[in-house]
This record gives sequence, C-alpha cells and structure tokens, in this order.
Amino acid sequence: MSTTLKTIVIGAGTGGMCLAHGLRQAGLEVAVYERDRTRTGGLNGYRVGISPNGARALKACLPQDLFATFVATTGLPYTYLTMYTERFRELVGMRFEDLPQTGDRPEDRDHNVSRMTLRQVLFTGMEDVITFDKTFTHFEQHDDGTVTAHFADGDSATGDLLVGADGANSRVRTQYLPHARHVETGLVAIGGKVALTERNAELLPERARNGMSMLFDRRGQFGIVHAMRLPWYDGAPREGLGASDAALIERWPGLRYDNTTDYLSWGLSTSRSLAPADVLDRRGEDLHATTLALTEDWDPRWRELVATSDPSAALALSIRTSEPVPAWRPSSVTLVGDAIHTMTPGRGAGANTALRDARELRDRLVRVRDGELTRDEAVGGYEELMRRYSALAVEESLEFMNDDGTARRPVVGPLSVLAQRTALRVVNHLPPAKRRMARGFQKVRDSELV
Repeated sequence: MSTTLKTIVIGAGTGGMCLAHGLRQAGLEVAVYERDRTRTGGLNGYRVGISPNGARALKACLPQDLFATFVATTGLPYTYLTMYTERFRELVGMRFEDLPQTGDRPEDRDHNVSRMTLRQVLFTGMEDVITFDKTFTHFEQHDDGTVTAHFADGDSATGDLLVGADGANSRVRTQYLPHARHVETGLVAIGGKVALTERNAELLPERARNGMSMLFDRRGQFGIVHAMRLPWYDGAPREGLGASDAALIERWPGLRYDNTTDYLSWGLSTSRSLAPADVLDRRGEDLHATTLALTEDWDPRWRELVATSDPSAALALSIRTSEPVPAWRPSSVTLVGDAIHTMTPGRGAGANTALRDARELRDRLVRVRDGELTRDEAVGGYEELMRRYSALAVEESLEFMNDDGTARRPVVGPLSVLAQRTALRVVNHLPPAKRRMARGFQKVRDSELV
C-alpha cells in the first residue's frame, strides 16, 4: 500500500535541490523555499569538486537528461595534483588519472564545477517547486505528525517532513538541535579569482596551470590554486567537445547566465594569530593587500596572481567545523549538508557529503511511499547512517585545516616543517607510498573505497 508524503525543504543549495529532484522523480510531493533569488557573491563564483560520492547521488536523483547536462557543463578534467613549497618547489606530484577510481562511467569520476553553474543545473525544470524570497523563521510540530514552516513575510507551509538544508548557519538546526555546536579551527581563509589568460597561464608552472596545486609555507599557512577551464568559450560550446555535449550545452537555459570565462582561483588559509583582527570585515583590494602581506616571502608568481585578481570576487571566511551530536529521536524534522555537519574544505567533501545525504534520505522516503517504512523509521535510518559517514568526513577534513601553532613554535616549528617536507619528498619517489597517499585523499570522497 502506497503512502503520500509531502516534504518541505528549507534552502535551495546543492543538497536541498538534489533531494528535491530525487523526490520529484519518485513521484513524491516536494516544495523548496529559498531566501535568495540570485546569488552573485561569496563562494558561488568559485569551483567545487564533485567526487564519485556526489556524482552518484546526482545520477540517482536527477532526470537522465539533466544529469547528462551536469556532466557536459563541468570543467575540463585536471591533469595534475601537486603539492609545493611556497616557492613552487615540488614536494609531491601525481596525475589525476592515477587517483583510485571505481569505474569509467561519469558517476564514477571526479568533476570540476563552478558553484553557480551547478546551481543553475539544479534549478533547471524546477520552477514550480522552488519559491524564492522566503526567509525561514521557525517551525511548529503538530500532534497529527505534520510540521509547519513559518516565514518572515507571514506565509507558512505545512507538510509531513521538514528538511533543513539551510547551510552552516541553519535556523532549522538552531531550533531543532540547539545543542549542536560549531567550533573554530583557528584558521581564516581568503579567496580570489582572475580570468585565465595566456599571460597568467604561462606565469605558473606547467603542473599548476593544468590542475590543482597546494602550497605549504614555513609558518603553517596553506595555499591552493585551481585552473578552471570551462566547456564553452564566449558563450558557445568549446571546440573539441563531443557533439552530444555541445548540443546539451547549446540548449541548456543556464548558459545565458554567468561563468562563461576560464579562470584561476586561489585561496590562502592562515592562522587567526597571523591575520589582522578585522580580516573578516575586509573586502576587495584590502583582502588582496592582506594576502600579499601574509605571503610576502612567497614566489613572485603567486604574488602576481593575487595582485591581478578581480577585487569584486575576493572573500574571507572563518573556517569552522561541527562537533559530533549524540543520536536524537527521529521526527518530522531532519537536516542535510552543512546544516548538520559543517566541515572544513580540507578534503573537498562538504558538497559531496550533502549530495550523499540527499540520496540516502530520498531512498528511504521512497520506501515510505511504498509502505515499507514509517516516516520516522525512514528518517531515523537516514540519520543513523549519516552521523557515521559525516563524522568520518568531518574528521578527515580537519587533517590539513586545523591550526595547532606547531609550525610557528621556536626550534620545534622549523624542525616540524623540515620533517614534513622531507617525508613528502620521500613519498614522491616511492610509488607504493604515493598510491597510499592518493587513496587517502580519495576515500572520504568515494564511499566505495572505504
């Protein structure tokens, strides 16, 4: 016997929209409420890596033609993953094709995506599902098992399940699990981007202009550079694309928006003890100047990349992480993505874990539809599993992004930096050790490798 179920999703981010697609594909009623009609600032203009975990969730939840559009609109694959010193001296270098993969299908591979482009893909065909300009304020759970979401404009919506997909500052979580805490890692991140030109491409080492690069300095600071080449140029499919991909891109409505230019993006993670006290309040060229001051002894090529970046794209973020929350009793409210497990970008697992959340919850709600589970059994099963795999992702993401100050301690600091660099150079010359490192990078991003 089938059961009807209406799900209300608060937040039209990656996890919320993947879930909405999955429920709609399963014939279940879903409504998404989103505060921002357009997103032109912050991280939305930056690259996000979609791992096999995330790609399989998108494959499972999106219509077949829209998943094909997702694949067609992702950036060109990276060739290299390289770790450098702050002077672009190689510590470890590997080819992306050597990272462990579980298959050759699109859903088994890593994909480079501009966040705004992914947002546009996920909005495609969902005009009747998303309601914009809705600021969630609070919810009410009723004796009959339903739940009502209330909004700042006085409107409300009632359904059988409320899903908080409203990010790290989730109002749903604040009300539902007020004891769930975020803690500071002691780090702040500054990011920037610049259009990819022949000049700045030639400015970087060959591996850096054709992949993802990480730079480690002697004070414990960590830099990253992404070379993002898109599958279109000047608003048209790029030469050399397959005919089917080109056709998908040409008729995809999202192409008329932004992110039609290749770019380089960079980021610097630094200790709050090194950064100015007001760094999070700084904008534009002030952030570029701050970055240059923090990296004054870095390679001139890095410094030119920062100095020539677009001031309007600069941003600064506090790096926080969630703490484990003891199991709670399942009900008509649940959470996905950063709303329940905020993590650092250290392993690139945040968006992918949110996508996995969406798939796992969708799968169980389908069983409610089919009469196999009650709603609370489905939600409880999802939450039990989610707590386990998200705890691993949070822990792994802290490996590179947790400031303990060791690198800046007298005597101990220089010795620890020397030991780290020596160990990485040894790994670079030992293929078995390098393969183990590659597997460690990938395991939290691909559940079939765990």
